[in-house]
Amino acid sequence: MTRMLVNCLVVAALSAFVSSPAAAAMPEDPAAPRKTLSAFASEQELAGLFKRWTDEAQRRRDEQRARRDKSSEFAVGQALPAPAAAAAPAPAPAAVAKEAAGAKNESVTNVQHAGVDEGGIVKVHGEHLVILRRGRLFTVRIGDNQLRVVAALDAYGRDVDPGGAWYDEMLISDNTIVVIGYSYARGGTEVGVFDISRAGQLAYRATYHLRSNDYYSSRNYASRLIGSKLIVYSPHILSPWGDPYAAFPAIRRWREGAQASDFRRIAPATRIYRSDEALDPFAGAALHSVTVCDLAKPDMDCQSTAVLGPPGRVFYVSPTAVFVWTTAWRGAPQAAVATSAVFRIPLDGSAPSALKTMGSPIDQFSFLEGDGMLNVLLRSNGRGDGMWAAEVNAGDLALLRVPLASFSDGRESAPMAAYRRLPKAAGYAIQSRYVGPFLLYGGGTGRHAPQATNRSQVYAVRYAQGEVYELPLPHAVDRLEALGGNALVVGSDGKDLHLTSVRLGSLPMTVGQYTRRDAAQGETRSHGFFYKAESELDGLLGLPIVGSSESGVRQLGTESAALLFLRNRGLLLSELGTLKARPSASDRNDACRASCVDWYGNSRPLFVRGRVFALMGYEIVEGKVDETRIVETRRVNFAPTVLQVAP
Repeated sequence: MTRMLVNCLVVAALSAFVSSPAAAAMPEDPAAPRKTLSAFASEQELAGLFKRWTDEAQRRRDEQRARRDKSSEFAVGQALPAPAAAAAPAPAPAAVAKEAAGAKNESVTNVQHAGVDEGGIVKVHGEHLVILRRGRLFTVRIGDNQLRVVAALDAYGRDVDPGGAWYDEMLISDNTIVVIGYSYARGGTEVGVFDISRAGQLAYRATYHLRSNDYYSSRNYASRLIGSKLIVYSPHILSPWGDPYAAFPAIRRWREGAQASDFRRIAPATRIYRSDEALDPFAGAALHSVTVCDLAKPDMDCQSTAVLGPPGRVFYVSPTAVFVWTTAWRGAPQAAVATSAVFRIPLDGSAPSALKTMGSPIDQFSFLEGDGMLNVLLRSNGRGDGMWAAEVNAGDLALLRVPLASFSDGRESAPMAAYRRLPKAAGYAIQSRYVGPFLLYGGGTGRHAPQATNRSQVYAVRYAQGEVYELPLPHAVDRLEALGGNALVVGSDGKDLHLTSVRLGSLPMTVGQYTRRDAAQGETRSHGFFYKAESELDGLLGLPIVGSSESGVRQLGTESAALLFLRNRGLLLSELGTLKARPSASDRNDACRASCVDWYGNSRPLFVRGRVFALMGYEIVEGKVDETRIVETRRVNFAPTVLQVAP
């Protein structure tokens, strides 16, 4: 997994963040003319950049060797000249495809934005649930009040070796299923394309490889779907000591005996955009690519645009644009100096733009684009959203709020008045959500076992005006979710699991409180939760739970958590009960030929057409809900050993 190092913003820079609402308010003028980024004019120009970068790296290496030789020859402590700054310019991203129509099927995925689907482990197609687990696809018919396994198929081609690969993201566009994974053996993102019929039958179509480094994140998802447009983020770590083009975005259709020469580059120089930032050979560099593929075409038609910059990253997709926030592995040596940049790639096909910034978002939920503005929750020592990086962030917090019209050619920085310093939250693992006009955030224990906290609170920030409300809690903040126009806080006090509802109005306040004794959250990913609204103030919610001493990531290699269901009546929460899995030998010995680790979890609450299901490992359990309780009505086991899926 890609390691993300700390991007250090000095305290002095954060101290410069203003705190008055008036100073942070910026005029909105989305129609104002703005500059855009410039792409490399030719492959020769791009090659010239890499040549200067390599030469600078060699010069600084030689300088270090000379320095070491001199220090051994003369007295220790002798003054030496500082290395010169790198002179090479650095680039930025490119345009993506136009937004398409929304999905036809009912969503069962807890997505950040309506109309922007996220790669998950279960989707709905017509009368069927489609499930992805441990390198296999399964369909279960739920139409006509059924609960019946229909089909199963490997999530990779017949001549593809799944060893050293994982497959954990699935999306459906019309009758096309795409499975997103990563293959260490083949060095890139693996995209499997399958057909699904109205009867739920599955058929393999093709496998494609997108060259990339591992993009796994404990919180984010690499793929999105808007209409028929598949959007995939990929990082490409570059080194001045090798051939940089060997890591460039490229695609190949898999065939038996496929060679590296089969890759076709899909990010030419003219689709790599640049800012005026210099590349530091010793600070790390990466090509951050956004690949868009049209699933409406029979063959994968993909194009990539890329940002050449620092390796730290956070990837976010709004309904109108792709954002890539890049952060240096090494911090700036001076206060109030931009150490990061955020790139905006419009989905309407227009030219991208950028803005120099400071700090780093915690994860995708740190962002909100809307009303001509971009809001971003930042941490001074943020590490991006690489594997587990979001769980160990530290440093001061600030809200960046800038008009989209302030994005330009990458030479301008967000003004200090655009940063609003926020109160610190207890703990390292910060959770956040934008709900209506509010940003909510708080700290918890992340992927570790639940721990008691001496002081816990959730903060509600009216992000346009700046008011900050502190709401004390008897528990940590391990999850934040929307309940319609209000919010839900989930967390532990070290022994019990607490769910607290928050009314977001003129004066935010906690309202309902539910406690599950000797329990903890059983799934850390956003997709583990789902809220089904029944009216403006009422609804049903589901959440995986485990024992009080267990971490929410236990599902990576163990059996599934149970599903807890609650009813919301005017923000008052009441328990309906739980649906539980029945672990069996088939669950522990599924002959998995890909990963046996459920990187994205294996428990999901499902609310489909007035029915309630619990996906738990290789079981789907249906429950009947009345006003006060949920009762199991039936279940089906789709484990491959039970189905005897052919190898």
